[in-house]
Amino acid sequence: MRRSVAGIGLIAAVVLTGCQSAPVADESEPAPVPLPAGLDLGRENRAAPLPGLPDWSRAGYREGENLPGDAQYNPDPACRITPGELANQFDVRPDDGEDDSAGIQSAIDKIRTDCTPAAGFDKLSLIIFPAGTLEVGKQLWVDADYLTLRGAGHSTRVVFRPDENTRYDTLTADGSAWDPDAMTCGDAKGGWLWPGRGLFRVQSQAIEESYQDSCTEENRQDLTKGTVNVHWKAGVKLAAKPGGGGIAAHAGDTEVHLAKKAKDFQVGGLVNIRAANTTGMYEQQQALPTEHELQNLHLRQRMYRITAVGEKSITLDRPLDFDVPVTSVSDGSAPIDGDEYDSKAAPVVDPVVGVGFESFAFTQEVSGLTPDRVRHDYGNFAPESAMHGIVFKWAADSWVRNVRIEMAGSHPIVTEEAKNLQIVGNHLEGSWNKGKGGNGYLRGSRVWDSVYANNTTRGLRHFTLQWSAAGNVVIGNDFDSDLNLHGGWERQNLFEHNTVRVPAAHGPGNCTANCGAEGGGSEQGTWYPIWWGAGKKAVKWSGATGPQNVFFRNTLAKQNTPDGPFEAYGPYGTGGDTVFQFGWNAGKWQHLERDGVPIADWAGSETTDFAGHGVDTGLSHPGPSLFLRALG
Repeated sequence: MRRSVAGIGLIAAVVLTGCQSAPVADESEPAPVPLPAGLDLGRENRAAPLPGLPDWSRAGYREGENLPGDAQYNPDPACRITPGELANQFDVRPDDGEDDSAGIQSAIDKIRTDCTPAAGFDKLSLIIFPAGTLEVGKQLWVDADYLTLRGAGHSTRVVFRPDENTRYDTLTADGSAWDPDAMTCGDAKGGWLWPGRGLFRVQSQAIEESYQDSCTEENRQDLTKGTVNVHWKAGVKLAAKPGGGGIAAHAGDTEVHLAKKAKDFQVGGLVNIRAANTTGMYEQQQALPTEHELQNLHLRQRMYRITAVGEKSITLDRPLDFDVPVTSVSDGSAPIDGDEYDSKAAPVVDPVVGVGFESFAFTQEVSGLTPDRVRHDYGNFAPESAMHGIVFKWAADSWVRNVRIEMAGSHPIVTEEAKNLQIVGNHLEGSWNKGKGGNGYLRGSRVWDSVYANNTTRGLRHFTLQWSAAGNVVIGNDFDSDLNLHGGWERQNLFEHNTVRVPAAHGPGNCTANCGAEGGGSEQGTWYPIWWGAGKKAVKWSGATGPQNVFFRNTLAKQNTPDGPFEAYGPYGTGGDTVFQFGWNAGKWQHLERDGVPIADWAGSETTDFAGHGVDTGLSHPGPSLFLRALG
């Protein structure tokens, strides 16, 4: 592997920005985006956690540090590639109609080889895109630590047209969506590529040794890159804590007990604690009985930093927020599908850290389609081209600011195993695919301790936190789609000071091509400003939404009829002092219920007041924010 994770700091935070840099001449360098008047997301403005609420004070880039300014960049010209150098050394020239994929990738590779080994958070490298249009046909791997890709403002425009070896050539039998199960190459499987290809992929390209020669086909080579080594090879089985009764660590513990010596763990390194699914977990989530297949996997996860390594244990930088059984049956649960599945502590091998995207625009073009054709149509119009915009996978302490993304193939920004990100001051508009298989979200999946601030989205399916996402802050955004707790035990996330105005046309029934509801099947109706994953519903793809997702001082509105007024959405969008804690009652998790019965689906219950029935409203706060001391 190319580098150690030891000593990588996680002191994180953000710089909030919606500003656009002015276009510049080819050889001049645009300055980092300045802070506008408004939210100060830095550490000194973080509010102290309130009793009974989660601690969000360490969310975001480096746990509270401002995003980088001039002083954090390496002055060495070798680690600062200008537009002129892009043109002369890498043949990347705007407005020439030529594919710039190879040149941009070569520039990233040069930084990774020449600069990354000596780089750091205060010694960042920089690639500066020129004003004008750049053409890209292949996925770009941004796997150089401490690298910023910066444009000249939104006059820098990247147009993504995935070529024949990038577009998916395995679709479901009905042609409605990418079929990862059908994508194989040697020992490699399409699922290893999840959540799918994108224009920019922030993930290691390293290949675990046993897969080096497993796949060499051009349209499959990415299947073995940067995933298998972490997912399966590096995970260490666990042992019961003394007196733990089959539990390796309880919620509130910081020490996790291992089944073998902790030689693969380093102080300062990242570790993913992965708790095996159990039938007890599904019972707790009010998901049983169900006709849907239960899954042996690690639904409950979180990424931590290691503060101490014992002989057969590791200590985490914060308490666990879920119990970790040794196996899927060690808590007394019956086996799932007749099998016993191990929980694991997986050291994060070769994470990509310190990558930033700033001050440019990009779009994906699809031949024969126009944005107007797919607006408020929640289907897949080009499933073979369902490419994402920016993918963060096994990444930490990275950011996206002042980027305009128009018509992504699927998700404009998506995560899968990422920590301490800062997604701030961006404008995301439209997607070619918003249908079957789960497309077209601003999607936070398995993302932890990150901040989404001051973003504007239009024409997407959802903003989601899902699949064990925890400790995230969503603040000051302007959305026309729902704040969607999508299922999978996502928990302890904060939504505050967001403006959400959901039009009448925003609903799953508005679909004409390759339609599909969450988890398959079809669905009618409309979406409201909040969506919550009930156990009976969400078990189809993950499981129920988890505990203590908090809504505070949001402005929520729903248009109930086409061309009608937007009406305040109650009871959770009052903007008042009430702290709404979803999935919470008397200090523990509770499923939302009506008449004493857990709801089977959020649909049909969107306007129900669940106070005291799964939504805790007992806490009020007179201050402006649960996250910040002052709002500017």
